[in-house]
Amino acid sequence: MTVLLMTPPMTQLNTPYPATAYLTGFLRSRGYEAVQRDPAIELFLEMMTAPALDIIRQHVEDNFEAFDDDELPDVIHTFLAEFDRYRLCVEPVIRFLQGKDPSLALRIVSRRFLPEGPAFDAISQMEAVSGDILKTAFGSLGVQDKAKYLATLFINDLSAVITQGVDPYFEVSRYGERLAAANPSFDNLYDTLMGEPSFSSEILEQLVELYLEETQPSVVALTVPFPGNMLGALRIAQTCKAINPDLPIVMGGGFVNTELRALKDPRVFEFVDFICLDDGERPFMTLLEYFDGQREIDDLVRTYFLAEDDNGLPYVHYNENPELHDIPQTDVAAPIYDGLPLSEYLSLCEMLNPMHRIWSDGRWNKLTIAHGCYWRKCSFCDVTLDYIDRYDAAGADILVDRIEELIEETGQTGFHFVDEAAPPKALFALARRLIERGVVISWWGNIRFEKTFTPERCQLLADSGCVAVSGGLEVASDRLLKLMKKGVSVEQVARVTKAFSDADILVHSYLMYGFPTQTEQETIDSLEMVRQMMKQGCFQSAFWHRFAATAHSPIGIHPEEFGITLAERPEILFAENDVDFTDPTGTDHDMLGEGLRKALYNYMHGIGYDQPMSFWFEQPVTDTLVKKTLISNAINDLIAHS
Repeated sequence: MTVLLMTPPMTQLNTPYPATAYLTGFLRSRGYEAVQRDPAIELFLEMMTAPALDIIRQHVEDNFEAFDDDELPDVIHTFLAEFDRYRLCVEPVIRFLQGKDPSLALRIVSRRFLPEGPAFDAISQMEAVSGDILKTAFGSLGVQDKAKYLATLFINDLSAVITQGVDPYFEVSRYGERLAAANPSFDNLYDTLMGEPSFSSEILEQLVELYLEETQPSVVALTVPFPGNMLGALRIAQTCKAINPDLPIVMGGGFVNTELRALKDPRVFEFVDFICLDDGERPFMTLLEYFDGQREIDDLVRTYFLAEDDNGLPYVHYNENPELHDIPQTDVAAPIYDGLPLSEYLSLCEMLNPMHRIWSDGRWNKLTIAHGCYWRKCSFCDVTLDYIDRYDAAGADILVDRIEELIEETGQTGFHFVDEAAPPKALFALARRLIERGVVISWWGNIRFEKTFTPERCQLLADSGCVAVSGGLEVASDRLLKLMKKGVSVEQVARVTKAFSDADILVHSYLMYGFPTQTEQETIDSLEMVRQMMKQGCFQSAFWHRFAATAHSPIGIHPEEFGITLAERPEILFAENDVDFTDPTGTDHDMLGEGLRKALYNYMHGIGYDQPMSFWFEQPVTDTLVKKTLISNAINDLIAHS
């Protein structure tokens, strides 16, 4: 039995999404023949060629035939006016971003080689505020990095041309996302799938036909990590069924686990045969045993399939089977990447933010230190779902063994630990084993800003290869942090982040605004604390997220405990995640959000620390009540006790 595993478009372009690699490693450890392909990266690369641009131009000209030049969207106008340069540059730029032609950087940074469409306007806007932003960000010698940034803007312009002029569902990271994300109805996706295939869908179909011919699979498995993968997954399934109606198609992944827990629409099963929830190892292996005749259909674990009721009518059946336990982390085996085109991924520089740079630049081997979250209390988090709620660690020696296996296979020593929040004790044990065994890697991951991260332990992590950490400060308000059950205080976060920074570890902070009952005063005070922490060097990178209530979080389940009322929801037949709510506090979060982002962007570039809070907002806002020395005092306490 041959299993073909695929990641649909689109995910990151710089590194493979790890789900198929994990399942390939697990299935091979159990004696199955597993192969994997990444149509996401291959679709993108097929579209970024000179012949493909010829086809794109023809589509654009046909679609905008009735438009005058001054009526064209800016990106379309530039594309048509500069088409010869786009066609000339596209393949060299792709090779450069794949690391295959580094000398091209010198031509790119000249600003005379690439055509510059609307994506490049961001540079002019930043320079109007901050002077020569590229020199500030990259200096005189950062030629490769500067070229990656400019080349990424070029790619963004071409992607926008495809979206606006050819294929409305094409996006580099959110392919058709709005059709699936938290959509209670399957109608929009179904209608799209039943309609004429788009330009990108036609290329995807050709790739899938090739994969099926190459691998001759007995089963096809699709991972859907994000809403933007669902359209691509169903297109792949549709193509497989057109070629071989009897070929079993299985679907799983993060989007499925989070948003399809109330699935009822039988039309989904016109495309796929089985949908598995939560960790895929046990459900998928049980399905393979069922296909082999070793199990009955009632043995399936956390699996949807189509059944018939007493009247012979189809309905979506869910089989739980809790008697079969999940595979422990000690037994899931190391990921295996063969079958994925590791040399073809693109190192991008998407924005002038140091943590986003790490995220999108370079090839990272992805590993999990532990399944689930050891804390699992935060009220905004999906703590009721398996991927958070079931905590299971593998142990330091097993992890280092897997790290060495991955280095041997891929030749890459960069690791991204993809835990929801890496457990401190496990991190310290891993760091010691890496040092003891002389394993040289560079690694980063997500943590909670626990007080156990002392300066000494942060230095231990740095010595083991830690280059960056990210974690949630969320709302810099002790009242709201307590309401969130975050388990930290603002001053504690200041001390911990400073300890990481002092160990030369880049720190990225997730920030949140619009939390239930959050007032304008608390938002302004949060910004003031963020200002102080960035000025003191506690963290170098951050991002403001607008709070969203989700159906599987404590807030979504018990909104009355957080002072909000959920909006009435339609019957859920397909996807459910974000839920609208009414907050009687009445804070204008839309107005505040723009100012928060503006201030943070400037702080990240060392600008504007001395401006009053009101400077960043279009409307008058309350003055901060935070003492100007709050964070410096907290850091001095850290130094005094070190």
